[in-house]
Amino acid sequence: MTIDMKEVRRVFKRSTNGKMRHQHPLSNVLVTSWLVLFAVVSLIPMIWLVLAPSKTDGELTYRSPFAFGSLKGYLNAWKHLQFFDDGVIAKWLINSLWYTATIVIIATITASLAGFVISASDIRFKKTFLISTLIMMLVPPVALVIPLFVEMDKVNLVDNPWSVILISSLYPFGAFLAYIYYTTSIPPELYESARLDGCNDFKLYTKIALPLSTPLISLLAFFAFIGNWANYFMPYVMLPSSENYTLPLGLGFLFMSTPAINPGVGATSVPIYKPEIALAGALIAVPIMIMFLISQKRLIRGMLAGSIKE
Repeated sequence: MTIDMKEVRRVFKRSTNGKMRHQHPLSNVLVTSWLVLFAVVSLIPMIWLVLAPSKTDGELTYRSPFAFGSLKGYLNAWKHLQFFDDGVIAKWLINSLWYTATIVIIATITASLAGFVISASDIRFKKTFLISTLIMMLVPPVALVIPLFVEMDKVNLVDNPWSVILISSLYPFGAFLAYIYYTTSIPPELYESARLDGCNDFKLYTKIALPLSTPLISLLAFFAFIGNWANYFMPYVMLPSSENYTLPLGLGFLFMSTPAINPGVGATSVPIYKPEIALAGALIAVPIMIMFLISQKRLIRGMLAGSIKE
């Protein structure tokens, strides 16, 4: 469904001449206060997380939570993290980077193709595929852990990075999102004209649908990245060896092995304290924040695509 902007402007102009023009000031104050409160509550932990590694463990106790230490503090915290298990944290970081990048590429391509096929192709049982996609969106991932583990074990992929990559590339939400986009944003007449010119379904996708779906691709890639960069449960089940850990899984093991988080462990010779723990957490949180800031405009354009017609 599309919206005629001329009609919207006419209705809006008419409404502003009535009661909507006299909006109560108290409602503006309440809405603004709620938004400010939400922003403050969301930003305070992130600001502390970014600033904490710049200080020493003692400075975190007696200095202001929002005080900046020094750039050397970040270097020292990273060096101390390298003492843990012979610098395996660098391996975890590399694992997360290439696991997530591969998942994003596969999931984005397959979701876009699936959404196009369901919306524009002439295959049979399209309604069945769409209903199956919706059902997959409703099934909790925890419910599929045992059958997925058995399946990966049968093909000898347990403790192999490809077990996590293949499973995480299953992207029913992305396929449904692509279906909505292709249904609402690209006129069916465009496909019909291309078919009259001799285009098959593959050419329809590569020559028409894909060039017009840049906002959709950005949206699919963003959600795939967010859903997999900090994923903990599936790697925990599929990757028992520590050298194959992702960063969230490895940091969970790190947190449980150091007295800074788990006092029951007792003193160790590894210099892992609060600044090192904060830096480890920032390695997970900051990439998500950077990705959001970089793709913010494309995300808004992708979410609104197909909803407004000038």
